[in-house]
Amino acid sequence: MKKVMLKTTLSLAVTLASTQIFASGFALNEQSISGMGTGFAGRSSSADDASTVFGNPAGMARLKGQQITGGIAAIDASTDISDTSGRSSGTNKGDMVPFTTVPMGFYTNKINDEWAFGLGVYAPFGLITDYENGFQGRAFGSKSEVKVVTLQPTVSYAFNDKVSIGFGPTINRISGTLESDIALPIPRTGDNNVEIKGDDTALGFNAGILVQATDTTRVGLTYHSKVNYKLDGHTNVTAGAGVPPQLLKSNRYDASLKIETPESYDLSVTQDMNDAWKLYAGATWTRWSRLKDITVNNEGVTAPSGGALAPQILGTIKEDQNWHDTWAYAVGTSYQLNKQWVLRTGLSFDQSPTNNTDRSPRIPTGDRTIFSVGAGFNPTDDWTIDVAYSYLKEESVTVNRANALGQSYNAKYENSANGFGVGATYRF
Repeated sequence: MKKVMLKTTLSLAVTLASTQIFASGFALNEQSISGMGTGFAGRSSSADDASTVFGNPAGMARLKGQQITGGIAAIDASTDISDTSGRSSGTNKGDMVPFTTVPMGFYTNKINDEWAFGLGVYAPFGLITDYENGFQGRAFGSKSEVKVVTLQPTVSYAFNDKVSIGFGPTINRISGTLESDIALPIPRTGDNNVEIKGDDTALGFNAGILVQATDTTRVGLTYHSKVNYKLDGHTNVTAGAGVPPQLLKSNRYDASLKIETPESYDLSVTQDMNDAWKLYAGATWTRWSRLKDITVNNEGVTAPSGGALAPQILGTIKEDQNWHDTWAYAVGTSYQLNKQWVLRTGLSFDQSPTNNTDRSPRIPTGDRTIFSVGAGFNPTDDWTIDVAYSYLKEESVTVNRANALGQSYNAKYENSANGFGVGATYRF
């Protein structure tokens, strides 16, 4: 039975997603405030500031001198949970996503006509969900927090004024905390809290090409590689009231979990309509279908005298996920109002990789529509201040879960979110 407890928590670690995320799965889009204003349309072709280190490293060839771009995005999400049922009792407030911020920072240096160097620090993946105490679906996930922080040194090379390429290795640090609250089928027992903590560091890379196809048309293609992690950590079990002590010899166990974040391709076009108007369009394909199942290994567990739970968590734990590849599409525009101000807007459509069979309270997401507006202000030739706002609305989805302990949870989720961003670029 304790095997089921650990399985419920651990095996969903990489399939976590929540309504605060503005990209599919558990990916983050918030690496550029100027890009946020156009709904990230033209992300691999615009090269407006130093955030192109992530958007398309080849875009550094278009930037002059040295630039520093930094910013922060804040996400305020809300969820309406309805049509609930199940064999567990509890509440369904839906406010499981706390107010969240995502920082970013980039530096570029145009060394000469051919070479440029850049450095970026950003978050490509992450989430936090924290349901209320007594949440009805707590057996299938009560709290989840996953963070990935990436450091990316980058170089670009311009063959001429038409074609440039860029490449940067990524050093990625992942950490996570996952919790579930499981009630054992023993009379007069309370919920048992299962907390998993782990971390790892792994390497990947980003690469891109940028082509000035005509005097007014620019095309970019960016590849973000997959990254393989093996999280090592511990499983801590806090027994509920009434659990016989002989069932648990220890409340701390070694645990490991392999995670593979997916590769993606981003193709976009920037079209200069005239001196004031620009149009942007883009499509991103992400290979979420790599996530067929999750395999968890638990070690250091021995059976106490008379105990029946510990032997059940030995060996391999496997759970099917069956995610599918996704497409995201975006269109946007910008208008140069005058020398100081540029206005932006964009519309995005983003598919969810989950399916109706395996969706859980940790991943209650569906396909998304995102509307964005933004502006850039240049108080001087050296400074640009960017602001952006996005509104996300998801299709309603259902969650239908059950486990071997006889617990179940069924609900309808309707998710939305507001995103706010502010950033600045300094050129010198």
